[in-house]
Amino acid sequence: MNNRTPSGNMKREKGNIKSLTRAMKMLYGYYPVMVPVSVVCIVFSAIVAVIPAIFLEKVTSAIDLCLKNGTPWSEASSIILPKVFTLLFFYILSICSVLLETQLAAIVTQGFLSKMRKSLFEGMQDLPISFFDRKKHGDIMSFYTNDIDTLRQLIGQSLPTLIRASTVVVGVLCIMLWFSVWLTLLLLVGVVFMFMVSKKLGGGSAKYFVKMQGSVAAQEGYVQEIMNGQKVVKVFCHEKQSKNDFDKLNNDLYEHGYRAHAFANTLGPIIMNIGNVLYVIVTIVGCALLLTGAPNLSISALFGGAKVMKVGVIVSFLSMTKQFTGNINQVSQQINSIVMAMAGATRVFDLMDTPPEADDGYVTLVNCEIDSNGNITETDKRTGKWAWKHPHGDGTLTYTELKGDVTMTDVDFSYVEGKQVLKGVSVYANPGQKVAFVGATGAGKTTITNLINRFYDIEDGKIRYDGININKIKKSDLRRSLGIVFHDTNLFTGTVMDNIRYGRLEATDEECIAAAKLAGADDFITRLPKGYATELSNNGSNLSQGQRQLIAIARAAVADPPVMILDEATSSIDTRTEAIVQKGMDKLMEGRTVFVIAHRLSTVMNSDVIMVLDHGEIIERGNHQKLIEEKGTYYQLYTGAFELE
Repeated sequence: MNNRTPSGNMKREKGNIKSLTRAMKMLYGYYPVMVPVSVVCIVFSAIVAVIPAIFLEKVTSAIDLCLKNGTPWSEASSIILPKVFTLLFFYILSICSVLLETQLAAIVTQGFLSKMRKSLFEGMQDLPISFFDRKKHGDIMSFYTNDIDTLRQLIGQSLPTLIRASTVVVGVLCIMLWFSVWLTLLLLVGVVFMFMVSKKLGGGSAKYFVKMQGSVAAQEGYVQEIMNGQKVVKVFCHEKQSKNDFDKLNNDLYEHGYRAHAFANTLGPIIMNIGNVLYVIVTIVGCALLLTGAPNLSISALFGGAKVMKVGVIVSFLSMTKQFTGNINQVSQQINSIVMAMAGATRVFDLMDTPPEADDGYVTLVNCEIDSNGNITETDKRTGKWAWKHPHGDGTLTYTELKGDVTMTDVDFSYVEGKQVLKGVSVYANPGQKVAFVGATGAGKTTITNLINRFYDIEDGKIRYDGININKIKKSDLRRSLGIVFHDTNLFTGTVMDNIRYGRLEATDEECIAAAKLAGADDFITRLPKGYATELSNNGSNLSQGQRQLIAIARAAVADPPVMILDEATSSIDTRTEAIVQKGMDKLMEGRTVFVIAHRLSTVMNSDVIMVLDHGEIIERGNHQKLIEEKGTYYQLYTGAFELE
């Protein structure tokens, strides 16, 4: 196990570096002009920052010479002022480049994050339902907040600082070699020690920063979960346990965050103080060289410069020592941000690279017109009639009228390998039939409807829709032909009208209102403060559960699909309201193939076919009268001998 751990860490580090490289390529791809211009501005301002060292030496030497020769100011000024004005000119250019760079950085950083979030969200829409079954909502939100924010810090702060500091370090190093090789070598020995310390402390912080990212995601996921289930927490007096569970996650985050920042916060002061020690050492050695008159080895000496140490050289060198060590410190401080960005980028790209929902279908759903001879013509108008458009290999097209003939033949399915949920299930729903599924929780009722709309793919068997294998039908078209009312109602932020129109975005207000009346929702909607314009938020928390479900039924009604799936659609509605809704539902179901899942047998008694499921198998099928006469499981459920769980 110990042998595998370093290998695993190495792979993870390579993966993080690869993710960061990929992010940088994307950044350049989005802004091929702005990014290079920003880099040029950063480098230019950094170069200007090292120029004073050169002018300081020249100005100091000029002043020293004028003082020794007793040169009057009128003559000395003509020597000193041009150098000062030249320096001032470079500073003005530096200010301009910094202003340009900061403006471009703001555009590039925020633009890049906006495009990343867009890519992330668009990709997430194509992921299979199974992905969301595995992930907590809070963990998914962490991708858009915490992980993306690490890239903001990298692009907006760390990279510019890194480029600027590195440029200054290289520039100052060249100038120092020009002035004195001995003092430069002395400084480099200290810098090597700095890097050794940085590697030691930086490596420790990197490991814990990666762990901290995971802890943040886990905590956000838990908070989201508890907030959504706050009523359950209160009802079952689970507050103390919730606090304890949160404390565990919070302690993990604290532990990882503490250790990460302990290393990171220690690094800066240590590097800074090493720089101060170097400053003192350089001062002592420089003064010794000056006082002893020892020869000064430098590149400038090769081109006719001074052969011995001068005061101007020491003054400039001390200034450069501060610059050099200060920028080395800045480089070391960016290591943590880069490590966090690598961890964040890895998580983001892992989500982006999650395989989308597979869809190899090629049969599409189109509006059509059917003449008296049964000939089908495709049209762009909404006619209330649909057909399956089936392209063939020879380039021809055939059209099959959508009638709602759904069959399942010997279907096997498992959510988790080895735990079979459906076993050899066969279902036959003729056009216009109402087919009901009855059974205990976990019997496989909802799973059947999930397979019909291909939220999941079957392991074995066949599902055909109007004689067409549903694997050949594009998923978007398949689902467009199905109207579903889920047991768990989801309403979105917006008006009541917006939520009803969610079923068909091009529906008019009149059509939405008609759908609400059909579902029995119009009565309570008109009594809301602003009627259909009433704003809903937080999943419609200002409505009762029954009212929310009525809106969901109206949403399905306005879609006007040829096949309906009602997954315990009236489970949250009281008996009186159910009777009202049932009348509307009966109208809605006229002429459609309908699949109904219900615990209340009163809602399925008028079904054409009732199927009783037990542990993934259909054990009884027939209409209400037939099943009562057989006196089997359905009879016992109906008479109260058994109860659904």
